[in-house]
Amino acid sequence: MNTFSSGLQGVFRNLWKDVCFRVCSRKENMEVDHIHMLQQMRIAEIPLFEAIKENNIPAIKKLLQCSSTDPFQRGALGETALHIAAQYDNYEAAHTLLNAAPDLVNEPMLSEFYRGQTALHIAVVNKNVKLVKLFIQMGADVVTPQATGSFFRKFPGNLIYYGEHILSFAACAGDFEIVRLLIEKGANITARDYLGNTVFHILVLQSNKTLSCQMYDTIMEYDEKESGVPSDQIPNKEGLTPFKLTAKEGNIIMFQHLLQKLMHVQWTYGPLNSTLYNITEIDSCGEDLSILQLIVISENKEAHTIVDMTPVKELVGLKWHKYGKHYFRALGFIYLIYISIFTACCINRPLMPRPDNATDPTDLMMYVQKPLKDCYTTKADYVRLVGEIISLIGASTIMFIEILGILRFGVKTYFFLTVLGGPFHTIGICYSTLVLIILIIRLSSSDGEVVPMSMALILGWMYILYFARGFKMLGPYTIIIHKIIFADVLRFIWIMIFVIFGYTSAFQIIFESQNPSGIPAFYQFPMALQSTYDLFLNVLNVPTNYNMDLPNMYILVYSSFAMLTSVLMLNLLIAMMADTYFRVARQQELIWRIQVVAAMLQLEQRMPRWLWPRAGICGKEYGLGDQWYLRVEDKKNSPPSDNTNIVVPQTLMRNGAQNKFWNIVRHAIKKKAFKEQTNASDEVIYHL
Repeated sequence: MNTFSSGLQGVFRNLWKDVCFRVCSRKENMEVDHIHMLQQMRIAEIPLFEAIKENNIPAIKKLLQCSSTDPFQRGALGETALHIAAQYDNYEAAHTLLNAAPDLVNEPMLSEFYRGQTALHIAVVNKNVKLVKLFIQMGADVVTPQATGSFFRKFPGNLIYYGEHILSFAACAGDFEIVRLLIEKGANITARDYLGNTVFHILVLQSNKTLSCQMYDTIMEYDEKESGVPSDQIPNKEGLTPFKLTAKEGNIIMFQHLLQKLMHVQWTYGPLNSTLYNITEIDSCGEDLSILQLIVISENKEAHTIVDMTPVKELVGLKWHKYGKHYFRALGFIYLIYISIFTACCINRPLMPRPDNATDPTDLMMYVQKPLKDCYTTKADYVRLVGEIISLIGASTIMFIEILGILRFGVKTYFFLTVLGGPFHTIGICYSTLVLIILIIRLSSSDGEVVPMSMALILGWMYILYFARGFKMLGPYTIIIHKIIFADVLRFIWIMIFVIFGYTSAFQIIFESQNPSGIPAFYQFPMALQSTYDLFLNVLNVPTNYNMDLPNMYILVYSSFAMLTSVLMLNLLIAMMADTYFRVARQQELIWRIQVVAAMLQLEQRMPRWLWPRAGICGKEYGLGDQWYLRVEDKKNSPPSDNTNIVVPQTLMRNGAQNKFWNIVRHAIKKKAFKEQTNASDEVIYHL
């Protein structure tokens, strides 16, 4: 019931957020449209603005010579005449205006929506190279101006997020000539906006991913590595580097592009490659916010596909098969023993014969709960006491672990993210709470421990399904069960409630004027509601009385009810569940890998660090610094050629790696010669 309530609250919360987002987006768009309308009206009212919009040079010169014309006059959006010229790409008008008032070149807009935007911002977005060169020639500042208006902020539904600085505007617009010109004139490639995002972060968030990759490389050509750190390694306020941001946003193209920069080819031998991948930011060991964690908590489904990419796939497989699955299954076995002990304690709870005699023939109770002073008197009682202490310690441990998880991931992510096992965390907290309630009832010698004890047993045994994630055969089915309960069944329950209340009212109206002794199932509304619910689930035969004439309306209403529920709605539920099953089953392999990553992350956070030796190779062994690498061997798809080319990277010629490399080569040549003699398989696997 608690799990159902949590899911129901999640549905309401998502629905409310969606409604609020649509209302706010519509309101935002209406305000922008209204302001733009005012701007057009204002332009028509100001002769200088109108002349610049039409690029009427004689009129502009004449107006500028007039003493009543103020070249610094502003429009409805706080824009100047130069902003109008840049907006309509009127080079001649801008040139004429700047000759008369050169200080206009750095004047920002003042409205709330476009605050801080200069004419140079507009020119670079419009990719007008001539205007950009003109503004720079006239003294435009390419470093300081920041467009901080709400129109340029990052929020859901906003189609434009170009940062604040002129360089990031130019990079997102995609003009390489303008970008190079701005950097050569002093634009800072490490400048940050209000979110701490540099131009590299902002490129990750753009929709044109191919162009963003090319622009990323172009800007990195000007990187001077201030303080010894590459410019694209600077984190934003969330602690995310551009590489980590690609994982969070699910930008697969940019992720692969940046991954190529982090790989070092050790050697190639015919069709075989040996590559070192930098996994420092990928591995969760030693990283507070690793790419593996970002993949798991990301709301973008495309981010999950990164798990199937090299070297993430190899890293996850290595950690899981070497350590993760053994720890996880061991914990599952320990929990199975624990819940068995708790069950035995509940089944053998202290009872005594009922002291008073039952006067009501329907009262079948024979035993009642013992008071606390009589609960622990025999040897068997003390054995049970040990089990109860173990049960209490286990419940407290589960509660403590769940609280740590909430503090780490947040309530929303921890409880409503399926990959992290959201419903199981709810079950764990409810189970622990019920065990503590049982303790309070037992210590106070109060009656009523049966209810929390029975609910705790149900939830405790259901929690075992959480450890099914450690088995490839069972793991994806826990996701299927969760999706069926909180998607299909929840929607079906809403429809069922409306149908049951409608037909309950109809049945009660029909029989409220009849003799209650005839068909008492529909006489009162609560009883009619229960009867209709039982009929809906087919656990009750149709209430009828063959000794009396039933109203014709009852036959008609019940016939439609039977057709709607038994034939239509229950089959609809089956079809919905089947659709969910096949839809999730198609992604079974990906779901399994995501669950494995989530399980390993939680294990690493809950277990001592010394139990998790770091995966990979330290770069010092190959002259690659302090970062960690994972060596992956793969075979090219192209057929092997007769001439085998061996590429020797310069990085392997440092720190004594040369001898190691030539040992590999000698071993490979000998092995290849032997395989040719024995006509063995063409695939060769080499190990350092």
